[in-house]
Amino acid sequence: MNDPSIHSSQQSSDETVRRQALVGAAELLAKALDATVKIPGTSLYLGLDPLIGLIPGIGDVLANFIGTAILGMAARLGVPRIVITRMSLNLLINGTIGAVPILGDLFSVWFRSNSRNAELLRQAATQTARSTHNDWAYVAGIVGGTVVALLGLVALVLWMAISLWSWFAGMP
Repeated sequence: MNDPSIHSSQQSSDETVRRQALVGAAELLAKALDATVKIPGTSLYLGLDPLIGLIPGIGDVLANFIGTAILGMAARLGVPRIVITRMSLNLLINGTIGAVPILGDLFSVWFRSNSRNAELLRQAATQTARSTHNDWAYVAGIVGGTVVALLGLVALVLWMAISLWSWFAGMP
């Protein structure tokens, strides 16, 4: 009377509903954070992320903290770690550049890290074949670009220090 195939198909159906609900929740949160209201006269949308980011000191941290809920949903869905890494990098980029007053908030309006993450989550959660080659290329590009930028920053700071030292040493 207890057919195991019926029980298995019920679990599969429940799992599909759970996955769809988590993806839907991620998309709803991303919309609230990135695209709640259309800016009149433009094709841009404004969400809570850039608005919260206007709070000095903690705004960007708080907005990114809320955005990490999408990462939690990705982990619960068991998406590949490389996708979670890519999602984390999106939040890191948004948080780092978002920390620059005003310009960072404008960047958040354009970059929309939460919408990007919700899309990555949807793709990873709905694909049966999980190809991550593009994810690895993206992560390698971000890490490589970050290393180059940091080396350039170190070189700039060293050049400035040497220039200042030379200037002060040459003073009578």
